[in-house]
Amino acid sequence: MASQSAGIQQLLQAEKRAAERVAEARKRKNKRLKQAKEEAQAEIEQYRLQRERDFKAKEEAALGSHGSCSEEVEKETSAKMSIVQENYKQNQELVLEQLLSLVCEIKPEIHANYRFSG
Repeated sequence: MASQSAGIQQLLQAEKRAAERVAEARKRKNKRLKQAKEEAQAEIEQYRLQRERDFKAKEEAALGSHGSCSEEVEKETSAKMSIVQENYKQNQELVLEQLLSLVCEIKPEIHANYRFSG
């Protein structure tokens, strides 16, 4: 009976060691999977950045004059705005005087469409 008990104890210890080894192996496997996933993510990000740079370069080559067009439009717009502001400053007093004269100088007259009923 004692040898049977010792044999059972040995089997239990062996089973415990096997369970520990399986648990360690699972931990290593999970750790390696996480590491592989991180490496894959980094590689994907690097590939995406490279493709984005290539796209930007091709876009720049295809639309090379696009940037100069927008700069030209900006220059034209600012030139036109300065002309409009100059005209505003020059004609401000004249327009104000004309408006005031129309409002202040009242000329009473009968409207051409008025019909006298009498």
